[in-house]
Amino acid sequence: MEWLSAENIVAVGTAAVGIAASAVMIWYERRVPRRKRVGYRVQMDNPIGDGVQTGRANVRLGLFDEAPGMHRATLVLLRIENDGSQAIAHEDYTSRELHGLTVEFTDRAIHGVSVTQPSGIDHLMSHFTPHAGFGYDVGGSTLRIPRVPLNRGEHFKLLVLLSGGDVGCDIRLVGGIREGEVHPNRSATPDDKPPVFSRAARLIAVILTASVVTLASIVIVRDDTPAPLGCEKGTLTVVGSTAFALVAKDLAREYEKDCEGSDIKVEARGSTSGVGELADMEGESKGSRASTIAFSDGRNKSAGPALRAEPVALSVFTLVADKGLRLQRGLTLAQVRRVYSGTVKYWDELDRALPHWRVVLVSRDADSGTRQVFQDRVLDGKWEGVPSTSLGCDLKEDSSAPVRCELDNTEDVLKKVAATRGAIGYSELGQAILRRTVTRVPLDGDGADVNAIEYAESPYPYRGVEYAYTYGDLPAASLAGSFLNYVRNHGQTAIRNNGHIPCTSTEGERLCDDSSGG
Repeated sequence: MEWLSAENIVAVGTAAVGIAASAVMIWYERRVPRRKRVGYRVQMDNPIGDGVQTGRANVRLGLFDEAPGMHRATLVLLRIENDGSQAIAHEDYTSRELHGLTVEFTDRAIHGVSVTQPSGIDHLMSHFTPHAGFGYDVGGSTLRIPRVPLNRGEHFKLLVLLSGGDVGCDIRLVGGIREGEVHPNRSATPDDKPPVFSRAARLIAVILTASVVTLASIVIVRDDTPAPLGCEKGTLTVVGSTAFALVAKDLAREYEKDCEGSDIKVEARGSTSGVGELADMEGESKGSRASTIAFSDGRNKSAGPALRAEPVALSVFTLVADKGLRLQRGLTLAQVRRVYSGTVKYWDELDRALPHWRVVLVSRDADSGTRQVFQDRVLDGKWEGVPSTSLGCDLKEDSSAPVRCELDNTEDVLKKVAATRGAIGYSELGQAILRRTVTRVPLDGDGADVNAIEYAESPYPYRGVEYAYTYGDLPAASLAGSFLNYVRNHGQTAIRNNGHIPCTSTEGERLCDDSSGG
């Protein structure tokens, strides 16, 4: 390519001018070039009690003043949004406390709060738990908000019931964002989002962008620049854990998008099966052995000395049960061990409050790492005492013994538990959360909660380290080595979004070290 041709000089020069003009426009519009921004707006601040005596106009009459502590009641609707250009993660909040932000209501006392998330977004509500720092002191004026991860443009709303003060009292959102800011926004209407830039600025941006695209296309259509530094071409097969399959697929798509010429196939058939497939490559060439990675839930006991294991994430699992069993309050570890030992045939033998239904154990097959972690961490290393009695978990009328079946992936377990009366099974947490037709069962009073484990040191036992297995040390220029490096440096978001804790985060490193070898 002739870089000093007139067409290239014109194209690149115009692109530079356009970029510079756009940068000046952005600085002018935003004043401070922050990339991570949390904005808040008070969309409603209304009195709701009987305000006739105070002379307030447009007051809806009610009985709030007759309730204890509800003198001069008010309702505040607060919208908190990511109006910056980057996503905000848990670790971006700078507070030294468990929670990330606080809302201060001057001269008013909090009596209740309701949280809502927009339609089409289903990951925000799970963060609003006491374990994550959400709450307020009775009679206090400060509301604590957890470290809620917000993608660009996402928001949530808080409807707060207050008393003691009048509308218009100062309301502030307090906290810090690493390399960013928390700031108030203006809102003319409750749900209209104000444009980031003015109409004139948007017009200038469109014109400049069109000019840059038109002229720079001279270079783009002829560009034969190699892939970005660190990318490798070729074919890679990722096998193993079904519990980690969603993360592997997300990261494979991202890598293929960033690194042209790579082809990554994810074939999740179970941890033991995947590690065994890798171990069987002993007689193959070094290049062939470097074309496979196996993910395993916990250290795989069948892995030989030739395989190398690297901790990637802390996976959280959960027992799941038929909703009709009403096990929302959970079971003790001792009760779970009785159920899986086969000594409990009907649920009411375990607890008289439970229905007289046959115990149905929906298990994973012997290749499952999820099953191995369950046996090690929940059953105290003991194998499930009930033999496999049915391929389809069918209830036989002529037998009173517990029924146990084995399925080969997590999705099938969740479907079978949801459809079978008296069934209980186990699953990776992220997939269980998406399946609302089953009940997640707490253990010894602790629920499966990633935030509580990472930030509140919850003792919840059913968890284990996810390992990436390779056949020995990988060649420096292998696609497998490049992909694992991509997982370490760019995989935190995908790992968190699927309900796991990355071992490369500050707390994740400690948790992965504590759980290694379990």
